[in-house]
Amino acid sequence: MKEPEATQPRRGGKPTRAGLLLPEAAAKAYRKHGFAESRLLTDWAAVVGDRMAQVCLPEKLARDGALTVRVSPAFALEMQHLEPKILERIAGYFGHRAVTRIRLRQGIVEPPAPDLRREPRPLTEDEARALETRLTQVEDAGLRAALERLGRAVIGSRPLETRSPGATKPAS
Repeated sequence: MKEPEATQPRRGGKPTRAGLLLPEAAAKAYRKHGFAESRLLTDWAAVVGDRMAQVCLPEKLARDGALTVRVSPAFALEMQHLEPKILERIAGYFGHRAVTRIRLRQGIVEPPAPDLRREPRPLTEDEARALETRLTQVEDAGLRAALERLGRAVIGSRPLETRSPGATKPAS
């Protein structure tokens, strides 16, 4: 008879989505570059606005609160004049003076990747009626509203079928 091998203990818990682990994993890399508050990098466009995020990018946050920002050469002078307003926006976003001054470093700034999510198209009358019919048995108003939003998003993301009148639906 064969000796039983030492078994590894089973890992408990439920599977976790990788996207939920990313902020924790990235925090170490952010701290290496001085960003104890990683949201300054991840939410930069929300902090300074979309227009400014196109031409500047945070690089390093020093312990003394000086934020080094890479800025497009054509925008550097304007950025210098906007420094008090940017500091105010950063403080307002975080609720404290996380940054005390800004150091500018001119360089090429790659604009953020465009958001590729598409808005769903409006539903046709038939699609809206069919969705409403499916939701009539849901009693909870909050659940019904959530399911209706989901249904509109799913159905609206499908291409609109254009069939000639009298055409039959192909067999599945």
